[in-house]
Amino acid sequence: MREALNEKHERNREQRIKAVKRWVAYIKSEPPEVWGPQQNAVVDDQLEAAQRVGTSAQHQQHVKDVAADIAAVKDDDTAGRE
Repeated sequence: MREALNEKHERNREQRIKAVKRWVAYIKSEPPEVWGPQQNAVVDDQLEAAQRVGTSAQHQQHVKDVAADIAAVKDDDTAGRE
């Protein structure tokens, strides 16, 4: 039973990697104006689904904190390139 579950997890992992590679190829072949709205729609749907689940205030704050940290790093990287 354990072996079958491990095999299933490995197949799922391989499928996710293939999907990521397809997405990377797609965004390299299309301008941001094409794939950007598509990506935004996916993220928005994920956020809506998370909100429907009813996450705790503590978890929501954690997500906001992580997003702020990512934005700060991005801003630092951008400033360092100028």
